Amino acid sequence: MIAFPRLSAPRGPDLKALLSPRQLAPIGAAALFAGALAAVVALIGPVGPKPVRLALEPVGDAAPQGWREMLRPNHGVALSDQIIRLTERPGEAVGAPLAAAGASRLPKPAASGPLASAPIAGFFAPGPGGPLPVIAPDGRTPFEAYARPFTSNGKPKVAIVVGGLGLNARATRQAIETLPGVVTLSFTPYAEGLQGWIDMARAHGHEVLLETPMEPADYPDNDPGPYTLMADAQGPETVKRLEWVLSRATGYFGLSNYLGSRFLGDARAYDAFAGGLRSRGLGFVDDGAAAGKTGGIPRATADRVVDDSLSRPAIEKQLLALETKALQHGQALGAGFAYPVTLEMVARWTSEVEKRGYQLAPVSALATRK
Repeated sequence: MIAFPRLSAPRGPDLKALLSPRQLAPIGAAALFAGALAAVVALIGPVGPKPVRLALEPVGDAAPQGWREMLRPNHGVALSDQIIRLTERPGEAVGAPLAAAGASRLPKPAASGPLASAPIAGFFAPGPGGPLPVIAPDGRTPFEAYARPFTSNGKPKVAIVVGGLGLNARATRQAIETLPGVVTLSFTPYAEGLQGWIDMARAHGHEVLLETPMEPADYPDNDPGPYTLMADAQGPETVKRLEWVLSRATGYFGLSNYLGSRFLGDARAYDAFAGGLRSRGLGFVDDGAAAGKTGGIPRATADRVVDDSLSRPAIEKQLLALETKALQHGQALGAGFAYPVTLEMVARWTSEVEKRGYQLAPVSALATRK
């Protein structure tokens, strides 16, 4: 999420990144693609014998004129009108609902209505690489337009965001289809068919974040890709790369960080980044690397990464710790990656936590502006 970090055998990864582990970098240079794919399969599990491209229902038919045209690149074929469907076993019907691992043992998520189809008129404008979010003439922001509506009932609020989505079709469909709509989802900007995935997520009630590759402390050994925001870059270069990320799709209320310990630790670099988001009315959710940083934008920081250790008991312990945090402070935010075990445990937890006196909330509802 075109150059890769070092890949090693899975050993309970250190998830300092909010939404994807270092073993899973973005889609990369062709020379390293085979190695990265092997790592993804090792972590996610087999995804079937062959990929099938499945055209999405034209959800953008009602979008403002010129929307789909703006997603077309100057050269080549646009990726935004298709998603990858990986058949799970011989004879499975392409396009059939995805059976999540362990789904038959889990309570069915509560139904929730779809969010408004993106783009919403007045909240985007053409950019050099595609549509960019803008603040509407009446002052309303894309954060307000695309966040999931929420009304507090006075109980302690708990929220969770699941990221690393868009690179693996099976995991992405499992997150969209088996988690309740109140769970926030975060997608990599390097995903093929990104707009289709976001459209699908919003149709299931999920609000959406877009991951931003940022320079880590061990760069270049750990390289998030060619559009990585660099700590020593000048402000205009940071904004240029940021706008590339923003132009990949629409329908997101803010950004999250992918890696970024060095970038987010540099005050000048963060100010340029926050200024770019502020001018476009977006929020920012981080994994803890930017705790305490504001910038005049809606902000939320994860209190815990729930799947630092990939076992059911460890994840359950982290989720219960979120409840304790919410009880003490009124709200708590967790983050995880789209591992099968994480999706299973989050689905079970979200089906039970409100019975214990908490209120599930979308991440946007926990954001504050200072």
